[in-house]
Amino acid sequence: MRMAGGRGSAWVPPPADGPIGGQPMSVGPNPVEMRGITKRFPGVLANERVDFTVRAGRIHALLGENGAGKSTLMSVLTGLYRPDEGEIYIRGQRTVLRSPGEAIDLGIGMVHQHFRLVRPFTVAENVVLGHRSQGFFYRRKEVERRIEELSSRYGLRVDPAAKVWQLSVGEQQRVEILKALYRGAEILILDEPTAVLTPQEAKELYRTLRRMADQGQAVVFITHKLGEVMEAADVITVLRGGRNVATVPKAETNQRELARMMVGRDVFLDQSKEPVEKGETVLELRELHALNDKGLPALRDLSLKVRAGEIVGVAGVAGNGQRELAEAITGLRRVQKGKVLIAGADLTNRSPREIIDAGVSHIPEDRLGMGLVPGLGVHDNVILKDYRLPPICSGPLLKPRAIHRRAVELVERFDVKVAGLDSPVRLLSGGNLQKLLLAREISARPKLIVAMLPTRGLDVGATEAIHRMLLAQRAAGSAILFASEDLDEILQLSDRVAVICEGRIMGERPPEGADIEEIGLLMAGSKGDARREGGRGA
Repeated sequence: MRMAGGRGSAWVPPPADGPIGGQPMSVGPNPVEMRGITKRFPGVLANERVDFTVRAGRIHALLGENGAGKSTLMSVLTGLYRPDEGEIYIRGQRTVLRSPGEAIDLGIGMVHQHFRLVRPFTVAENVVLGHRSQGFFYRRKEVERRIEELSSRYGLRVDPAAKVWQLSVGEQQRVEILKALYRGAEILILDEPTAVLTPQEAKELYRTLRRMADQGQAVVFITHKLGEVMEAADVITVLRGGRNVATVPKAETNQRELARMMVGRDVFLDQSKEPVEKGETVLELRELHALNDKGLPALRDLSLKVRAGEIVGVAGVAGNGQRELAEAITGLRRVQKGKVLIAGADLTNRSPREIIDAGVSHIPEDRLGMGLVPGLGVHDNVILKDYRLPPICSGPLLKPRAIHRRAVELVERFDVKVAGLDSPVRLLSGGNLQKLLLAREISARPKLIVAMLPTRGLDVGATEAIHRMLLAQRAAGSAILFASEDLDEILQLSDRVAVICEGRIMGERPPEGADIEEIGLLMAGSKGDARREGGRGA
């Protein structure tokens, strides 16, 4: 019988055997040993004879490009998939995991990249869903109190009573983290857990994970952020093409070497911004107010400007108005008060079609659910915005040859790897989905690009390609409003950084010589001189 909180009798490791990677910690035996794991899907060899060992008392980072087999390997460990070959040992005992429930019983918890949430349910209901110790009756107040305690402890703010469909993508990720923590996982697998945290909160999470490791727990940390790996991990395993390329102590490697192992070639981690002369103001937001899906204020007196040839990065914790800001600009959300001016024209509360015709391209944070139609092929997805315009159509009729030429041109020009132009795009990797989405939006030669989390969940190679595309559009004279939960990415790409908190622009800073601690405080809602600036663009 498992106790409330998801943990049975605690497993206590033997005494420490010394520090790893310069970090003092108690290091125990191998709670996880995967030997020769092979997993096949129709037409795909996802994992090929992979050995993967995690020791108690260590934070183990798992790196690799999209499609390298990271998620599949961890899905085998959590009982979602059965391996075709190989063996799994949990705390020295050979184990056959037939279901995620069995993995949870063994204290294995995972926060997946693609969320396992029931959208009509509340946060609290999702957290306890399937939790055997909950019993027949749902003790709502008790569960909500426990979630609030965990939220406060880990800096993962979320309303326990909110419906999942009302939450942003980042907030949904927090629910998944809380779900694993609520069950008291002793072998904790985290996939991109800091994407929704401020720099201060991320550091606090690192300290929490370190305390967990010191107490004998095993932590697997999946991330594409090389800087994060070098800060938080003790040991790093790199997968490429479904194989284990290397497992190295952090002290014996660096970011550039890790990137080379991930993609099999040298990667330019720092995309240099060439000087570009700024043009006229393309986007101007004046004292914008808008509501979120709950009918509560999401944007409050928000003013901002973006000029031609300029990238303005919006830095903030997920759920602070970034999605509502993008939707208000692109005609997908009603503005309650204020104005949206594009190239001097007042387009407040105009239809998405009118906004598109004004030269605005939108890269939403949900690339597969909102940006592309997952069941359609490349042919159909590339013409979603201009199917009614020549040369794609002639009167009411589509022209298949013209559509095919457009699809072939974009796939080749933007290096999108596809099995076939008519295959459903849901079969593409995250990086190829994002490149296809940008290919469609950029090919329209937009005046303004509204890009929300364009590299979220992508590997270092795909991220490099997306960065090149955005910088090329900046050089071509487009104005770009760019939101990301990766502060390093914002500082690297942006000409100006606007910090958002609770729907307000707390201040703007140049990226050169930016004070990370100050920006983190602004992201957390700190008041002061930055608030008095009002967030108005140049």
